Amino acid sequence: MYQYTEFDKQFVRARAAQHRDQLERFQAGQLSGDEFKPLRLQNGWYVQRYAPMLRVAVPYGEISAPQLHVLARIAREFDTPDAALFAEAQATQDKLAGLAPKLTTNYGHFTTRQNVQFNWIPLSQSADVLDLLASVNLHGIQTSGNCIRNTTTDELAGVAVDEVVDPRPYAELIRQWSTLHPEFAFLPRKFKIAITGATEDRAAIGWHDVGLQMVKNAAGEVGFKVLVGGGMGRTPVVGTQIREFLPWNQIMNYLEAVIRVYNRWGRRDNLYKARIKILVKAEGQRYFDEVETEYQEILEKDGGLHTIPQAEFDRVSASFAAPALNLPAGHADTTEWVAKAEADVSIEAAKTPAFARWMTQNVKPHQNPALRAVSLSFKRIGQAPGDATADQLDAAAALVSQYSAGEARVTHTQNLVLPWVRLDQLHALWLEAKALGLAQPNIGLLTDMIACPGGDYCALANARSLPLAAAITERYQDLDELDDLGHIDFHISGCINSCGHHHSGHIGILGVDKDGKEWYQVTLGGSDGKDLSGTTVAGKVVGPSFSSFEVPDVIEAILTTYKELRLPVQGRHEYFIETLHRVGQDPFKAAANAARQPAADALTA
Repeated sequence: MYQYTEFDKQFVRARAAQHRDQLERFQAGQLSGDEFKPLRLQNGWYVQRYAPMLRVAVPYGEISAPQLHVLARIAREFDTPDAALFAEAQATQDKLAGLAPKLTTNYGHFTTRQNVQFNWIPLSQSADVLDLLASVNLHGIQTSGNCIRNTTTDELAGVAVDEVVDPRPYAELIRQWSTLHPEFAFLPRKFKIAITGATEDRAAIGWHDVGLQMVKNAAGEVGFKVLVGGGMGRTPVVGTQIREFLPWNQIMNYLEAVIRVYNRWGRRDNLYKARIKILVKAEGQRYFDEVETEYQEILEKDGGLHTIPQAEFDRVSASFAAPALNLPAGHADTTEWVAKAEADVSIEAAKTPAFARWMTQNVKPHQNPALRAVSLSFKRIGQAPGDATADQLDAAAALVSQYSAGEARVTHTQNLVLPWVRLDQLHALWLEAKALGLAQPNIGLLTDMIACPGGDYCALANARSLPLAAAITERYQDLDELDDLGHIDFHISGCINSCGHHHSGHIGILGVDKDGKEWYQVTLGGSDGKDLSGTTVAGKVVGPSFSSFEVPDVIEAILTTYKELRLPVQGRHEYFIETLHRVGQDPFKAAANAARQPAADALTA
């Protein structure tokens, strides 16, 4: 992990102290609510449906065991609403028609952009929380507001076997360049950057304002393929390639040009048309030409002010060196040790089918043959996708300390990855994770779903996401059935803002408002770029919207149709997305519409 310098530490502490001063002036009436709002937002403090929400930045997803312990403390000591407020919120939810509500407290929530959120911290305690975060180099800087947000990357960065270049040093340099950038503090709208260094796009770069793919040219030189103008929301747009190869040390100069032109020409008169995707879609080549002109001026007139010096890159890269392997005593020969460890793991898997299933779904290969990357699943009955209680955060921190050199990764799919697990410790890790309820072998399967907090917490949502997530999770608990269904990206959003990334789901659910009641659209065929085809595309709506009561049956009808239509391919059956591409939407649309329930319609009428 990147090691904060003394400057970094002082910077984070100073930002927390600045927020305390702003909070005290707001509480004393010296700052109005409108004046305080942009100040609190750029430190990650929203005001949601019932209470403040804090978004904690986890740059490019890397998080340490001590940081997880502090997040656990925040969940335990601060994520507790006033009893009367919570009772009022629960009573409001109880009045809504549909599936049972779910409101919980004292937990953290892993987000799709590798951050952590808390939903019940009183604003009066926000300064104390930021001080606590600063003690372990965490903060909420630029997790909200119209600025450059947290840069995200592949959760397997630095360990993936298909990696061309480790993107983490570049993500860290972008973090340093973008943090409190004076020119880009008040952009037309929020701005998101994603970067991947692997051949498989696990960072969904096509769905970001700027997507960066690390590549090597014919001469072996490192650079970036640059995509601009991607985004979901009301108008889903896949990013357009603007540069096929940009030298690695020019990335900040080029980002400066991309964002400067957006800042100059982006819409500020219409919230829904303010994202860079709208500007790129409207102007096309004119925008690309403006960026190239601006970039050349930065190089020629400013002397390439943000060109990355080799010495600085080397300094940052040194923080991302792999931890020492520390094989048991008497095993100097790594090859021999690996062979024995793999044999031992195979023996355990043969004896214990549950362990074998977990190894298949939750354990990924590693650049170092002596290691594996392991996913802890935060998708289980009784808790919303991505939620972790205070005790679970503490327990995860203990696992990270013991089995993963003190480092974990928050994933795009709202789980945790332990990237440095030794082969001979896999079975022990599985036993401990299983006892904690974090070893569900469902990574990449239907119940490993993405879901936003939805109407249970978010003031922008049209409908709730979490009850639907719970209903699908409960219906599909048979592991043999999940295995048979195979890889399916299932995403749920409570509104068109698409925080649950429904557009990119093989199956997507979108909450919509019809006369003040909750209804849901189903989309099919979306992708975030990591499918076999490597494409990024928005799903298409099938049929009219459905009531919350109908959705589980609709999903079951779609999956039944898939099982009826799928074909064998290369020793397996087609994945859902493969069958959908082959046969088209019509059979699935017919199945979904046939699952409509007049009785359910009456309940929500």
